[in-house]
Amino acid sequence: MSAELPKTSVAEALAAKIAALQPGALPAATTRKCEDLLIDVVGLCVTARKEDYVRSAFAGCDDDGSCTAIGHARTLTAAGAAFVNGTAAHGEDFDDTFEGGPVHAGAVIVPAVLAACERHNPDGRMALTGIAVGVEVLCRLSLVVPKAVHKAGFHPTAVFGAMGAAAGVGAALGLNARQIVDALGIAGSMAGGIIEYLAEGAWTKRLHAGWAAQSGIRAALLARGGFVGPRTVFEGVHGLFHGFAHTTRGDYDALIGDFGTRWVTDTLAFKPYPCGTMAQPYIDCARRLAARGIKAEDISEIACEVAEGTVHRLWEPLADKQRPRNGYAAKFAVPYLLAAGFVHGNVGLGAFTEKAVSDSRVLALAAKVKYVIDPDNPYPNNYTGHIRAKLNDGSVVEDRQPYLRGGAQEPLARQDVIDKFRLNAQHGGWGTAQADAALKLMGTLYNGRIDLSSLRD
Repeated sequence: MSAELPKTSVAEALAAKIAALQPGALPAATTRKCEDLLIDVVGLCVTARKEDYVRSAFAGCDDDGSCTAIGHARTLTAAGAAFVNGTAAHGEDFDDTFEGGPVHAGAVIVPAVLAACERHNPDGRMALTGIAVGVEVLCRLSLVVPKAVHKAGFHPTAVFGAMGAAAGVGAALGLNARQIVDALGIAGSMAGGIIEYLAEGAWTKRLHAGWAAQSGIRAALLARGGFVGPRTVFEGVHGLFHGFAHTTRGDYDALIGDFGTRWVTDTLAFKPYPCGTMAQPYIDCARRLAARGIKAEDISEIACEVAEGTVHRLWEPLADKQRPRNGYAAKFAVPYLLAAGFVHGNVGLGAFTEKAVSDSRVLALAAKVKYVIDPDNPYPNNYTGHIRAKLNDGSVVEDRQPYLRGGAQEPLARQDVIDKFRLNAQHGGWGTAQADAALKLMGTLYNGRIDLSSLRD
């Protein structure tokens, strides 16, 4: 059996490249993206801090410690803080997206690395390196066997997030290559996250980022303490991809080939709307059609061309997506989302209250929305939108969105990220002075000592 194992495993090749990275040597574009991620994630933690799922997550933590749960007075262990912050950052589905995945990196990696550094190594340069490494690993893992993890019924952010967090925390804490291999191997047994939350809008997707974040910390600390993990965690016959993608064959070169010399982190997208990523271009199309003066009542039918890979999450069962069971289910229901964007001119955090998802005008339009599968849709390499609306007079109007706004083809400027932070901070109950102080802290956090105490409430 041992003769069949590779001389150098995928994890060993990856760990060698991670260990060789020098703090302070990141490209300027990668550093800037990690700065944007910090601003975005902190704002998302604040905006969700009083939501019921965050309160419940907090109530489930009995591990008080010295680390910061952003926007809260109570402090937790590093793992506890990573769990609460990750859950909050991902909870409103307003966090960043890697378009090739799709995976959400910031809500996993930023909470994991910040908590680990706050407790164990408060060095801003190492935190920056750890965040860049963790994001890069998480995103690149999603390219090894595209779409397969989702098809198997798992949430890629949850599965790959544990691995990315282990790598990121390992880099931030200065683990050597052997320890990083062990951390990755250990994290493979901590990874998981089924997507059954789609059935009735349950909360479990929200904790996937937080669970992955705290798993990464625990895996890295276990490895630092000498605990041994399987070095063939990725490609092994019982490895991560066998378990979660039902194959051991994949493009492992997409993970390790040019790691450290080309950073896919630079292409991370920031969402314009707080909902499922692939729905966003459809909302853009709906808003543009409404801006042309078309009324919802004038429409008899809407047909959308979609990617086959998105149907099971965002379009089916169609009746449930036209009339979501609750506000959270509505975040993954394209018929509702495009109808809300059409009727109200936008889709913001207020579109997911129980009152909002009962809006009769929105539901009437959503009931007219159907889909057709486009076999040539470029998903997951690109997220597109399309609406063909038939009007009561028999005429047809159409709109297309060729890419995700906020992504690589139309990235947000730093001021856009700051503006989003301010809106999120305000929604979460922070005043202007508190938001300004947080922005000032984040502007220098990677250059000095990690001290998050001013982000508590």
